[in-house]
Amino acid sequence: MNNERIDSFRIEKDYLGEMRVPKDAYYGVQTARAIENFPISGQSSPPVFTTSIVQIKKAAAMVHVEIGCLDSRIGNMIILACDRILNGEFQDQFVVDVYQAGAGTSHHMNVNEVIANIAIEMLGGVKGDYSVVHPNDHVNYGQSTNDVYPTAMRIAALQSSKKLIKNLYALTETFNQKAKSFDSVVKSGRTHLQDAVPIRVGQEFSGYAASLLKAARGIERASESLKDLGIGGSAVGTGINTHPAYAGKVVEKIRKMTNLDLKESKNRFESMQSNAPFVEFSGALRTVSVELIRIANDLRLMNSGPNTGLGEINLPAAQPGSSIMPGKVNPVIPEMMNMVCFSVIGNDVSITLAAQAGQFELNVMMPVIQYKLLDAVLILTNAVRIFNEKCVSGITVNAARCQDYAIRSLGIVTVLNPIIGYSKAAEVVKESMRTGKSAKEIIQQQGLLSADQIDQVLSPISMTESQVKGGSV
Repeated sequence: MNNERIDSFRIEKDYLGEMRVPKDAYYGVQTARAIENFPISGQSSPPVFTTSIVQIKKAAAMVHVEIGCLDSRIGNMIILACDRILNGEFQDQFVVDVYQAGAGTSHHMNVNEVIANIAIEMLGGVKGDYSVVHPNDHVNYGQSTNDVYPTAMRIAALQSSKKLIKNLYALTETFNQKAKSFDSVVKSGRTHLQDAVPIRVGQEFSGYAASLLKAARGIERASESLKDLGIGGSAVGTGINTHPAYAGKVVEKIRKMTNLDLKESKNRFESMQSNAPFVEFSGALRTVSVELIRIANDLRLMNSGPNTGLGEINLPAAQPGSSIMPGKVNPVIPEMMNMVCFSVIGNDVSITLAAQAGQFELNVMMPVIQYKLLDAVLILTNAVRIFNEKCVSGITVNAARCQDYAIRSLGIVTVLNPIIGYSKAAEVVKESMRTGKSAKEIIQQQGLLSADQIDQVLSPISMTESQVKGGSV
């Protein structure tokens, strides 16, 4: 049994010494060290990020073959190895924990080793024989973790945010449609959670749509700074060990490969020192989350009841709401939306702290920025879609209840200000609260307005548009 166990490993070396690596693994010694050093979360980087690194590796190999810096036989095998990964093979070989060595060297070397060993096998060699294709000398030629990792972060964020933005626009359109459907339904407005002047449900929903549209556009604006790539800066931004033509050519290759509007950074030192673009982008995600929390909370309140709450709208029933109370249905989709948004805001705090922790030519906290940023994009993307499909699109309104609230709201007295003055109108409110009679009844009893004036002035629908009432009605 001991011989079988020994035979299941190969021995690889680095400058720290020897290390056992699973015989069938396409990763190598540096990845094996990372597995041993960082058994932290059990989570590895998302495929969109690994894909971005592999795209950079492919583009780099293509450029280096073209300009004669890399043997074409080796370079073409690296390109083919990248293609196989990009086509979905070897995904189980990217195993480094998201909490890892600073700057992401462990994950970067994981990718370099896997590409090298795939290329070695295609050239007829044996995994681990880096005399055929070397993960550093060949796969990583002209590159450093310090320019590859932040470049991949930018590409991954841009790629993954496309679906989020699309889903946000779809949610905005659903709210716009609901605004049109509910535009004739009047309800009591509420400020400080107290009665306010009437508002149409459609107007309320139009506000939700407008705020989400602004937030989605904020993400698009924040994406712009992610398009500047510092690839070619190598270790500290100087471009050491790179061909003068490399930076421009590799950005062009990546642009074509990803269909993203990417640009060569005007200052590669800034691109490597600063993670401000990720803070800006995360801030846009935080803004979206704040708006979604607010809207989800409004929907939960308007849906509250059914008999002892506001009961102004009905959210679609998604599942039974209680393990003990029969027939109970809870607003589970908005609740989920809230929890996702709380997580996104928490991620933003981590990103902010990590971004300010850079020193001199590098920020070594990039792995946690990458993890938290892409996690935020992923969970927001999925949550917004579910929120739209399983909640907002199925909302119905209880028009009669809304109308009753509008009529009984003490806020309607506000319309009397230009007619009888603020002080007299306040007395009407005070008397209504003392007696329990409606404001309309008090006005009638005190003869403040005629019956015709009451019908005209106290029409809830007329209060939902701008118009000034004069002394003579």
